[in-house]
Amino acid sequence: MSEFFRVCRFDELTENLPHPVEVDDYEITLIKHAGKVYALLDQCSHEDFPLSQGQVEGGVIRCRAHGAEFDLATGKVLKPPALVGVKTFVVKVEEGYVFVAV
Repeated sequence: MSEFFRVCRFDELTENLPHPVEVDDYEITLIKHAGKVYALLDQCSHEDFPLSQGQVEGGVIRCRAHGAEFDLATGKVLKPPALVGVKTFVVKVEEGYVFVAV
């Protein structure tokens, strides 16, 4: 069963700027986009490069290493060279804090 962990304050996140955190031995990148927070495993499935070093635009994160693109909400691959999506995590925001379920 998943457990929620408090990871940061909502106001620490900058729109469309990846924010890496460690949650229960998972390296996760948080992204605030259009007022919502998304959480993805901070590892491109193509070359194990940190997605937190990537660029976010229009609900998509692009890996800086080779340009693979992933949907923020689902982790699905939108553009190769990655062929496998990345793990996503459930996020909730309560009383100004961001919580991630792992």
